[in-house]
Amino acid sequence: AEWLAAIHWPSLHGAWMSLAQLAYPLFLLAFVALLLQYLRQPRPLHAAQLCGLLGALWMLPQVFILPHALQVMSSLAMLMLVAAVAHEAYQMAFRDELTGLPGRRALNERLQRLGRDYVIAMVDVDHFKNFNDTHGHDVGDQVLRLVASQLRKVGGGGKAYRYGGEEFTLLFPGKSLEQCQPHLEAVRLAIEHYRMQLRDKQSRPRSDQQGKQRRGGNGASEVSVTVSMGVAARQAEQRSPQAVIKAADKALYSAKAAGRNCIRSAGHRRGAVKLAGEAD
Repeated sequence: AEWLAAIHWPSLHGAWMSLAQLAYPLFLLAFVALLLQYLRQPRPLHAAQLCGLLGALWMLPQVFILPHALQVMSSLAMLMLVAAVAHEAYQMAFRDELTGLPGRRALNERLQRLGRDYVIAMVDVDHFKNFNDTHGHDVGDQVLRLVASQLRKVGGGGKAYRYGGEEFTLLFPGKSLEQCQPHLEAVRLAIEHYRMQLRDKQSRPRSDQQGKQRRGGNGASEVSVTVSMGVAARQAEQRSPQAVIKAADKALYSAKAAGRNCIRSAGHRRGAVKLAGEAD
C-alpha cells in the first residue's frame, strides 16, 4: 500500500494531484485505449465508456470529501451505460448491418409520419444473382455496399433505406415526382459510372485514398454495376404509403422489362426517365 501511494517521479508530481501518482498513468493508458477504440468504431457505447472514465477521474478525489459523491458517480455512470446500450439496441433493430443504411423497420416507422405529399422510389440491383453465382457472396456484399454508399448521397431531400435483399428504397418527403427525377437520375448515373474492382480480402485498400489510386491502375478485374428504379408519388388513387410502394414496384418491373439500368414512373407506359441516355 505504501508503494502504491509513494511518489515515484518527483519531477512530474504536481500540487493539483489528489490521487496516488500511479493512478494518473493508468488513467492515461485507459483513456488512450478507449479513445482509439472510439476512433476506429465510433459507437455510443464506446463514447459512454470514455465519458465514464473522465467522470471517474474527476469524481474520485471528491469521494471522501463530499457526502454521497460515490453514489452520484455510480448513478451517472450507470445512466450513461444504460443510455448507450439502449441506443445500441435501437441501432441493431433499425439499421442494416451490411450497408449501414436504415433498414425495413426504420422505413416502416418513417412511413407512419409522412405528410400528404411524398415520393417513393424502389431501387433494384441489376443481375445481382449473377454477381453471387459468378464471383461469390463476398463480391455480392461489396456490390450492395457500393450501391448503398451512392444511394446515401442522393440529393433533393431523399433518404435511402435497405428494403431487403438487393432492393433499396428512396423516400422523398414533401416532394413531387418532377422534383425527384433529376436526383434519381444523378444517383443512377453515379452507380453506372463507378468502376468496381474485384480483389480478395488481402489486397483490399485500407483507405479511400488508396482505393482511388488503385482504381486508376489496371491491377484487378472490373465489374459494372447498374440499378433499375421504379418511382411513384402519392396520388388520389393511392393514398397509403403501402399503395405508393406497390405502384413503385410495378414501375420497377417496367424498368426491368425495358432493359434495366433506367427509371420508370408509375402511370407512364412509354419512355424511361433516362435523361443522359435518351440522346444516345
